[in-house]
Amino acid sequence: MTAATASSTPRRFDVGRLGSRHGWTMGVWLLLLALALYWRTVPAQWGSFDVQSLAIDALPLCFAAMAQAVIVISGGIDLSIGSLMSVINVLAAKYMLADATLATTVSFRKALVIAAILVVAGALAGAFTGFLIVITRVPDIVVTLAMLFVYAGLALAILEIPGGAVPTQFLKLGTGFTGTQWLPTGLVILAGALVLVWVPLRWSRPGLALYAIGSNRNASYLSGVNVSRTRIFAYALGGAFAALGGLALTATSGIGDPLSGQYFTLNSVAAVVLGGVALTGGIGGLVGPIAAAFVLTLVKTILVIRGVDQNWAQVIQGTLIIVVVMLGALALRRREGGG
Repeated sequence: MTAATASSTPRRFDVGRLGSRHGWTMGVWLLLLALALYWRTVPAQWGSFDVQSLAIDALPLCFAAMAQAVIVISGGIDLSIGSLMSVINVLAAKYMLADATLATTVSFRKALVIAAILVVAGALAGAFTGFLIVITRVPDIVVTLAMLFVYAGLALAILEIPGGAVPTQFLKLGTGFTGTQWLPTGLVILAGALVLVWVPLRWSRPGLALYAIGSNRNASYLSGVNVSRTRIFAYALGGAFAALGGLALTATSGIGDPLSGQYFTLNSVAAVVLGGVALTGGIGGLVGPIAAAFVLTLVKTILVIRGVDQNWAQVIQGTLIIVVVMLGALALRRREGGG
């Protein structure tokens, strides 16, 4: 009777456990909310245009942060994400332009086919990088740094100067809105990528393997996880997200620029760290880095509106990251010491 009663008693909502597991992510979202509320008071006439502008600025960084987060969770790091985004950006702008003389673009349907092919190409490029790391056993940071230069040179070879064009309907994917002017289409696409790709993967066998090899590769191997294949898969998934970031650059700017992705590598690492993903691997998710990408973008937006020089805005961004990460490290050390 007692056992039956105990088994039928519903489990209580454990606030402490929720806070310990997702406290950092919740904190980043609260920081984003606080910045958003303050941001509303800065422009003279704040409205839907400001929301769309924020989404346009943050969308490429969100995908770059997702790409970096997947790889860092698996215990690696990718310094070539920004350059790969540039390659995808220029390829999309170049091949969506049907006639440079007449400045005509391909149809929207063909543009979507090109975009799909480029996402697959990004995944293959990422898989190739992962394959090189596994085969050569050279540290990730060295291989990906080399690939950074390879992709940067390739982007310049494809398109030496900014150019190309995209169909108007494709441009609306990055700059338009869905249903209401307060819902940018870019946010819908970002949410779709998160829900359709990461959410089902997170609790599947491949997703759990990513966390396992990030936590302890030797233990993962002894548990039957194919470490090499999982590492290659992590870079392939990161390459696919980076390709989406490159397409986001194309859809928000309407052109291709071989230097468009040069700032996204370091910013993606910053978003990953601020978003609660441990650089040692095995801890974190994609929701936190997405929020962090918006935080970084919003901080810079507020500073620019306030008239702060853009160079100082970068300094303040970096200072914010250092302060938040130090506070998180101190909180973690205190919790471990008390436990």
